[in-house]
Amino acid sequence: MTSLIKSITATHAGLGITVLRIVTGIIFVAHGSQKLFGWFGGYGLQGVAQWMESIGLTPGYVMAVLAGGAEFFGGLALILGLLVRPASVVLGFSMLVAIFSVHLANGLFITNNGYEYALTLLVVSIALLIDGAGKFSLDQRISR
Repeated sequence: MTSLIKSITATHAGLGITVLRIVTGIIFVAHGSQKLFGWFGGYGLQGVAQWMESIGLTPGYVMAVLAGGAEFFGGLALILGLLVRPASVVLGFSMLVAIFSVHLANGLFITNNGYEYALTLLVVSIALLIDGAGKFSLDQRISR
């Protein structure tokens, strides 16, 4: 069990990945709180659930809880640097769903509700999955 925990939490990444992790975590927390709590101009669970139903992601309420929870709690994990690799898998999967269910048909550019932003967050999630949490993370402390 110790080797599994060590392989999940180990990181040799530097300060650059730390900055990327924290800023991306803040972005995910903000988006998740829009979905879960209606903060920052979001629609909350009811509104997001109705919208998800309307695009074919059913059951809408469950999908809204999953998407909001992944973003909010995954973002918190990134900010803290705790279990960053598993959080990155969940966040990356959420971005794949967003790309293919919402943005792909609109092309690349965000000005047309395209997939460039979700793709960027997907790529950051993949980078964090590969390199781990970096400096100033709970993962780094755990892996020692």
